[in-house]
Amino acid sequence: MSSTPQPLEPDDWPEPQTILLILAHPDDPEFFCGATIARWTSRGHTVHYCLLTRGDKGVKDEPADPYELARARELEQRAAANVLGVKEIVFLDYEDGYLVPSLETRRAAVRTIRRFKPDILVTSDPTHLFGEANINHPDHRAAGQIAVDAVFPAAGNPLYFPELLRGEGLEPHNVREVWLAVAAQPNVTLDVTPFWEKKIEALHHHASQIADPQALDERMRSRRTPDSTPEAPRYEEKFRRIKFR
Repeated sequence: MSSTPQPLEPDDWPEPQTILLILAHPDDPEFFCGATIARWTSRGHTVHYCLLTRGDKGVKDEPADPYELARARELEQRAAANVLGVKEIVFLDYEDGYLVPSLETRRAAVRTIRRFKPDILVTSDPTHLFGEANINHPDHRAAGQIAVDAVFPAAGNPLYFPELLRGEGLEPHNVREVWLAVAAQPNVTLDVTPFWEKKIEALHHHASQIADPQALDERMRSRRTPDSTPEAPRYEEKFRRIKFR
């Protein structure tokens, strides 16, 4: 008797993919989808980060020198990305907290897309304004708007930002899929249980953002699915996936 074939998972691509994350701050990739990143690199996909800021306002109550904080957060991000197997990180150096979807930021994102030529682009959901008990950071929404506006129609059209082609030799490139992390209306769920501890390990490198590592661990491990137990937890990360035809 032949067994019924299992349906393919959304990320069961037939060959290795190039995946680019465009997000606002250091630690966004790990908090938003760190386990998924570990899953992808473990399967032979190449992952790059493009971070629009260096997180130079990443404090709560105590003031800090923005330059020193940005420098520290860059080092933290590189260490965290190394845990997950990320190949390269680009920082675009826009000021934390003041990110806006302008033509300048769109051009910078198009430049990055044309440079890395990703099959899959991951960004934040620009429509996600409120969580259950929080307001989504405006930089997160702006980063998502910048990224999706860069994907379509600009990155694949030679008449958009022609100076990138004429002056920098960056050919137009069409992304095949966009995945929105922390999505208001997700349509894709990945079981990332085998990679959850790797996500936590990566998050530990963001020491400037974590006042109590033990409390972080407890919070992250509590995010198991409702149908699992503390003894046998299961973890998921969700996205809204746009697959271009």
